Amino acid sequence: MSSSNSTPTEPSTSSSPVVAASIPRSSRPVSEKLLNDKWDHFLSSLVVRSGVGLSFGVIASVLLFKRRPWPAWVGLGFGAGRAWEEADAGFRRGGGATIQGGGPGKGEGLRLVRT
Repeated sequence: MSSSNSTPTEPSTSSSPVVAASIPRSSRPVSEKLLNDKWDHFLSSLVVRSGVGLSFGVIASVLLFKRRPWPAWVGLGFGAGRAWEEADAGFRRGGGATIQGGGPGKGEGLRLVRT
């Protein structure tokens, strides 16, 4: 009889982890998701554009400026500044990383909102 008492308690304890696991990840507010998407886009753009600017600066330094370090730093600054301005425009613009209207190939990979 004691084995029958332990069996009913097992399903009740195993059901609570199932309920916790079934909560979808999309329960976050839409505004938080948009903000996270903007930050992700900003950070990836910062890394890519800074790397491109740095590489152009290194090439210019080797070819034109007798291996001086300042062209590499200037290129890095131009890349980071470009990413900063793009992110600033994205954060100031409301509604997420979208463009209004337009056709295919417009908006540099941003989501297209049809109006």
